[in-house]
Amino acid sequence: MIVVDNVIAGYTPEVDILRGMSVHADAREIVTLLGPNGCGKSTLLKTIAGYLTPRSGRVLLEGRDVSAMPVHRKIQRAGLGFVPQTENVFAALSVRENLQVGGHHLAERQVGARIEELCALYPVLSRKIAAPAASLSGGERQILALARALMPRPRMLLLDEPSAGLSPKMLQEVFEAIVQVRAKEGVAILMVEQNAMEALRISDRAYVLSMGTVALTGAAHQLISDPQVRELYLGGRAA
Repeated sequence: MIVVDNVIAGYTPEVDILRGMSVHADAREIVTLLGPNGCGKSTLLKTIAGYLTPRSGRVLLEGRDVSAMPVHRKIQRAGLGFVPQTENVFAALSVRENLQVGGHHLAERQVGARIEELCALYPVLSRKIAAPAASLSGGERQILALARALMPRPRMLLLDEPSAGLSPKMLQEVFEAIVQVRAKEGVAILMVEQNAMEALRISDRAYVLSMGTVALTGAAHQLISDPQVRELYLGGRAA
């Protein structure tokens, strides 16, 4: 379970990007963060992951306050996985090597078995296991980035714009991979996504953010037909 409790955070002392942000994602939930550019979506994920420390408020993972815990410790000890929007694979390394990097702190005997599990879940990785990541399509790279984050068996997963730059066909494949993650791995997923309607279709709940706060929240199936979602999502000034 991921809980963000009244968090204030930013990149410089003078400017708060998150202004009392509170969200949560329960076990086995897919929760989407929506909103215009500059509203704080990616900043929120970076704060949860540990790239930013809250000025006030708390970040809790499975009930444990990890507000000041660095990224590597959250991955190794707190059960958190994070897939950033860009530079999320090592292009010069093979698919297998990328997965090995994701499992670098696992016992050696566990790494091979986990790679086999993930290749069974995502057959495209098995077919291209020896190919360099640079040769993969955009959708295949996103699936590799997702699988690499899953190597240490996280219980909570942060996804930043998993469909960015993908064709409609690849977008559907990546979203299907995310649904499979929840079904097979049982993780809580908190996802930032610009393809609002497509993201809501696979989500349980969503938050619409505006100017560093939560403007609207509810069940995904209700928000799909809510006119406020379109107004708040499209009405912000582009950053």
